[in-house]
Amino acid sequence: MDNNFGKNLRTSSKALPLCAKSAEIRFAVAEGGEISDGAKLLASVAGGGSLAVAELYAGESAGASGFPSCGLTRFFGTQAGEKGFYRGMEAMAVSGAEGRRLEFGGKRVGICFEDDCARYAVLGGLFPRDLSAPKYGQALDVFGAMEGALKSAGMDFSNVFRTWFYNDGILDWYGDFNRARDAFFEKRGVFGRYVPASTGIGSRNAEGAAIMARAFAILPKRPEAKFSAVPSPLQCPALDYRSSFSRAAEFSHPNFRYLTISGTASIEPGGKTAHAGDIRGQINLSLDVAGAILESRGMGWGDVLRSVAYLKDAAYEPAFAEIRRARGLEKLPCVWIQADVCRGDLLFEIELDAAAAR
Repeated sequence: MDNNFGKNLRTSSKALPLCAKSAEIRFAVAEGGEISDGAKLLASVAGGGSLAVAELYAGESAGASGFPSCGLTRFFGTQAGEKGFYRGMEAMAVSGAEGRRLEFGGKRVGICFEDDCARYAVLGGLFPRDLSAPKYGQALDVFGAMEGALKSAGMDFSNVFRTWFYNDGILDWYGDFNRARDAFFEKRGVFGRYVPASTGIGSRNAEGAAIMARAFAILPKRPEAKFSAVPSPLQCPALDYRSSFSRAAEFSHPNFRYLTISGTASIEPGGKTAHAGDIRGQINLSLDVAGAILESRGMGWGDVLRSVAYLKDAAYEPAFAEIRRARGLEKLPCVWIQADVCRGDLLFEIELDAAAAR
């Protein structure tokens, strides 16, 4: 590790080999330290002509110097107190593959790359075009922005594998967001095929928009390259209570299996909140649920490439750190940040990606 990195910093950099000589997708995570550490790690994995898209988990006044603007997602959280904090950085960088940057609405919103098995698009920092529209309209419009960016990559929404939605004031309008998503999905026939894995979480943003989004899309070129939904052994499908996302999903590539687990919270099999008011109970159940999904796909916590933990109150972080230690997850590549979850009584949520070699 570079001696110029700061103290109290954990870093991780893991790669998946693509179907092209020396081509790879690399997942980089910097947890803690200083914001300059995140920029250094990103530079180390995204040098030499690599393409990269990053997520920066820091306050408004922390800045984004050293982070490429292409598809950058700046996550502020929901508590409007301290604005100069920095929690960490995550990025996906691609090297050795044919690729290019994507633009939509005059902005660089992501990257597109491909190997012999599939074409991929990684989108970030997507905003509605009319910030004066009602929140429902902004939600519909951010889907339009997503489709516009995908079109520039020769793809459409049927290729979307995974989405992220960051809703400002999420507890005030999550129902309207779900209605907007359902309306879009109905129009595009999504319910008749694969429903993307997803995270829906609260966060303010740099544009003052009601919503900000990210997406990962895959257009397979070979029959053996395909993706599908993965059920949760400990929870009912989210579709059962009209929240339109898959609990998890897996992309099968000739070189690896890539698993993404949607935002996972303390929800019992019937769909109701479990352990209300008990942060430790909610953290433990959420980790149990994620662990059961990993195990169902022949993976474990050591296979995790990246993860984000969302805490309703920053004061819960010591409890999360204690439980990580007790479970032997100190080395889990994970950035934590304060954020409202989609229900007022949910105190914790975690999302993660993992992979296993063929």
